[in-house]
Amino acid sequence: MTAPPKKLRRGWTTGTCAAAAAKAAMQALLSGHFPATVQITLPQGQQPAFKLSMQVLGDGWAQAGIIKDAGDDPDVTHGAEIRARICHGTPGAGLVFVAGEGVGTVTKPGLPLGVGEPAINPVPRLMIDAALTEVLEGAAPDFTVEISIPNGAEIALKTWNGRLGIKGGLSILGTTGIVRPFSCAAWIASIHRGIDVARAEGRSHVIAATGNASEAGARKLTGLDESACLDMGDFAGGVLKYLRRHPIARLTLAGGIGKFAKLAQGAMDLHSARSQVDFAALAALGTKAGLDPEPISAAETALAALDYGGAALAMEVARAARAQARAALAPAEIAVQVLVCDRAGNIIADTGF
Repeated sequence: MTAPPKKLRRGWTTGTCAAAAAKAAMQALLSGHFPATVQITLPQGQQPAFKLSMQVLGDGWAQAGIIKDAGDDPDVTHGAEIRARICHGTPGAGLVFVAGEGVGTVTKPGLPLGVGEPAINPVPRLMIDAALTEVLEGAAPDFTVEISIPNGAEIALKTWNGRLGIKGGLSILGTTGIVRPFSCAAWIASIHRGIDVARAEGRSHVIAATGNASEAGARKLTGLDESACLDMGDFAGGVLKYLRRHPIARLTLAGGIGKFAKLAQGAMDLHSARSQVDFAALAALGTKAGLDPEPISAAETALAALDYGGAALAMEVARAARAQARAALAPAEIAVQVLVCDRAGNIIADTGF
């Protein structure tokens, strides 16, 4: 008998942890004592409580920390300590947000924050404001809020912050306050922000690649730099649907035969758990290329089919993938190029624009 699937545990965003840490620090600043636990209200009404991982009370300031628990999601910030330091600000200034150690600063236009602002996103700012308002009971919130993440700069190297123009550390993120395991929402949000930044910079051509090797091949061909590249991964739909609403003149899609065979068949999520290569459909593309369909339909992997069909099969896959991409982008007028690459990033099929 098959055991029922384990229910994955949800976690908390960096924004939630920052808001809870800020509330605890404010309570200590006003009362001289830190709470044993701190509870906040999330945008959808949930009220989680957190234990403090660190607490320091100084002369006119207080700092608290909370260890981020991302639940069962493979989040790079899981286990990081999110700290908030609160001190009195200038009367009438309201809340002033500061990027402390390990929190990035925005250096490019196109993000929901201005250039020079600490990378503390709008919803986390509202969450922090609401948490502090609970403590202040209506008093003017004239305070400076410094958010920091020890080792945040090193952790940020595993994210796309550098490409988005967020320098020096991590972003404080979250829209609901909750991390839903394997929702991939953060990845898709990063794709969207990458498109926003490219548009704000006036770029007319971007690359969306399924992996590092295909991105390297596309960059070599086009001459575009890293900041023009979108980390598409498996989320072709995340790229195409957002570009349909926020168009850029030219799009180069680059990837391997397996993922693009699925795109050619209309799949928008290219992950192996959510879409599979239809080898009968792949064989039909082989027939268009003048190939014997039998070895292709009998293949166990797309790579095995490619070993037989070679560049001719790859080109038919690229053309079919391009047709699917153009259909997903319509009615936006975006010129599309599809590159099928091998595992070393060498281009074996190029549709051109």
